[in-house]
Amino acid sequence: MEAGDGLDRSGVWNAEEVRLLGPAPVAVADRLMGSSWGGDETLLPIHIAVRVEGEVLYLGTGRVSRAGTSDGVLTDCEIRLESPLSREFLDRVRPLLPSGDLPGLEWLRHVNGGRVAALEEFITGWYPALTETDAEGVRPATTRTGPHVPDGLRQLYRLAEQRPGVLGVQNRILPETSLHTDLRGEMRIFGDESQGGFFWSLLWTLDEPEADPTVWFGEFDEELIAEQEPLSGFLIQFSLFEASMGADYLALSRRLTALQVEQITQALQPVPLRPFWPWVPTHFYVAPGLVMRISSEDGEEFDVWAGATHRCALNPLAGFPIDWLRFDG
Repeated sequence: MEAGDGLDRSGVWNAEEVRLLGPAPVAVADRLMGSSWGGDETLLPIHIAVRVEGEVLYLGTGRVSRAGTSDGVLTDCEIRLESPLSREFLDRVRPLLPSGDLPGLEWLRHVNGGRVAALEEFITGWYPALTETDAEGVRPATTRTGPHVPDGLRQLYRLAEQRPGVLGVQNRILPETSLHTDLRGEMRIFGDESQGGFFWSLLWTLDEPEADPTVWFGEFDEELIAEQEPLSGFLIQFSLFEASMGADYLALSRRLTALQVEQITQALQPVPLRPFWPWVPTHFYVAPGLVMRISSEDGEEFDVWAGATHRCALNPLAGFPIDWLRFDG
């Protein structure tokens, strides 16, 4: 591979992972796919090298952790290095692209004073609008909203017309055409988890909807639980959660202590909203181009997940002695 960085090219992704983009010659594809799917144990190791200004730098050996195909052709492949790269060596074989303008934090000042503005500023800053080429063949995310859709959902549907990703990647906000009532006809379900494990709903009424209704969290036949923020705050939290989940660049840690969480959030700004998600109360912290969510069931051990629009947005986290499961900075 050539040294470099980008989403559209093969290269070193982080200190432990190399990503290859196809198509690949048949012999190469067969070799990598055999490794990926637990093929012949006697296969020779996969050796990885990067060309840097006419010099070939050897990275060591690796194993295929994932491979994708389309019509039998290898489209992409992830290789896990047997030995992680040092920071100095990583900077040589994966020189960073310029970051451009990172999404700012102007939206944060509106969170508890103008949530309509906060939601719109965050979404339009984080998600690029579809280009004419991107929009070709893409089914519109929504239709015109009806009279019984609350203003918050109406706003999100409007934003989704040019930014379909705002409706979610891990969890989702249902398009208006898919809104439906529960079996009792009492609640209107407007969002759910991708595997159907839980859902979010609003009290169903034929009258004009409340300006900022309570959001109810439910799973299977369990009693509904009210989210701590009404719809206006919930949609900001939902958007932050999904932005971090769907980001190209991630930082994922093993479970942290309260002291470690206090340390890594010092360089970030808290989002002033009550905890999201009754299952596992979740708080959000942000920096330009970065969203971090921190969750805990017991207040003693914490799960941390950060997503960024560019590698450099993860820099505030790089200096901490954290045992990262994945760090794309």
